[in-house]
Amino acid sequence: MSLFHAVSEECSRAVTRRYSTSFASAIKLLHKDLRAPIYNIYGFVRFADEIVDTFHDYDKENLLNSFEEETWKAIHARISLNPILHSFQQTVWQYNIPHDLIRSFLHSMRMDLHKTQYHTVLEIDEYVYGSAEVVGLMCLCVFCEGDLKRFDKLKESARKLGAAFQKINFLRDIQADFNGLNRTYFPNFDFYKFDDKAKRDIEQDIEADFRSSLAGIRSLPWKARFGVYTAYRYYYALFNKIRHMKPKRVLEQRVRVPDYQKALIVFSAGLSNRFNLI
Repeated sequence: MSLFHAVSEECSRAVTRRYSTSFASAIKLLHKDLRAPIYNIYGFVRFADEIVDTFHDYDKENLLNSFEEETWKAIHARISLNPILHSFQQTVWQYNIPHDLIRSFLHSMRMDLHKTQYHTVLEIDEYVYGSAEVVGLMCLCVFCEGDLKRFDKLKESARKLGAAFQKINFLRDIQADFNGLNRTYFPNFDFYKFDDKAKRDIEQDIEADFRSSLAGIRSLPWKARFGVYTAYRYYYALFNKIRHMKPKRVLEQRVRVPDYQKALIVFSAGLSNRFNLI
């Protein structure tokens, strides 16, 4: 069984590296004890997300139904021949990831099957909680390694950080989501009337999430702090690039952080972490 476990984890690691070089790079900055379980979580959430976002020539609802059914079978049986689900269920049991987090995540994925617009803050908060905040909470279960008191202390910050990351993704991908998937993720958002005020309102909300998350990052266990802080710095750099763009440009191009700037972020974050300057 040890070989099967190892092969399954290698599959989750490969999924992460192929789908997100930035996230894979951030995982490498975690302590080696934490890397495999975070790869396992990412592999699971990535496959669910791919079903609703890219499998346009297939019956997405049926695929998601099957994926959800197989997920719970894997968790209850503690084994699956799907290597992504097998490695994920191992992480669920090893780090006592609450099942309600998994349910909330799958619920938000299901919302993506049919819902294309969000008219109220409550609606988008529900979606962001399931699609991003609970992923942060799953990772926090790993980072805390069974320390429930620390988890309870940090869970609100983890939620805010996940929300900030997700909202930046929404802003960065606003054109692709609207033109490719007919989706908008901001309350009462009008693609054709996206002006300075609308952009500023979104940015103020993201800034508030970032501020609320930083204290939690400072209190993370040392094995996780550097990797999470680097991801924070990367997303904040991405946020700053968007913040300095005109609304029209945000709608026309997908923003990215160049590789040389990523390297500088890692170096700077490393110094800040080493000298307790976070």
